[in-house]
Amino acid sequence: MSIFFVYDAENAEYLLQPGSYAVMAVLLLLLLLSIRGRRGHKSQKKHKMKTQEMVFCAAAIGLATVTSFLKFVSLPFGGSVTLFSMLFISLIGYFYGAKTGLTAGLAYGILQLLLEPHFYAPLQVILDYPLAFGALGLSGFFNNQKKGLATGYVAGVAGRYLCHVISGYVFFAEYAPPEMNPLIYTLGYNLTYLLPEMVATVIVISIPAVRQAAARVRRQALGNIF
Repeated sequence: MSIFFVYDAENAEYLLQPGSYAVMAVLLLLLLLSIRGRRGHKSQKKHKMKTQEMVFCAAAIGLATVTSFLKFVSLPFGGSVTLFSMLFISLIGYFYGAKTGLTAGLAYGILQLLLEPHFYAPLQVILDYPLAFGALGLSGFFNNQKKGLATGYVAGVAGRYLCHVISGYVFFAEYAPPEMNPLIYTLGYNLTYLLPEMVATVIVISIPAVRQAAARVRRQALGNIF
């Protein structure tokens, strides 16, 4: 296991080794390629649409990554209020469904781990990265509903919140103030950065012009120009 990570006793955390970066980079690539799927006997039109889907997903993940570094607030033990970064991953599920959304979310979680790793235990890293960000793809279960974008986005953020709460309660309870229940602490801590961004995003995507623009982009992403 030492080829993948090494324990830093001074900071009580694990540091990723070059082997880990290589493995996760390959996994990230495989996840993106899985969105495109196998060609098989698909028609040329369907093959083109799947290629377009993969390109859109890659672009959305790129935008999410860039905006994740545009932080209004950063918390000391992880978590930040960003410039709508979660929305771009939720859009993938809203456009292409839960399977593609969850896959893209997992890929984005791995990318976040590569860029900003906070690694204290194997289960913790799974909860806080692939599962938490993968949950943003839950938006895909609401993509055919009225107001599906807002509903799906909230569901995705709620899924991410749940993963962080479990991780916080299991692995970071020691950071809770002595007089506070660790579960209450982690529930509140994760709300302080996820809730403001969620509320701000829902307000923005509820604006009629923005909602219409999202619907137009969705039609284009699905190959329906008109």
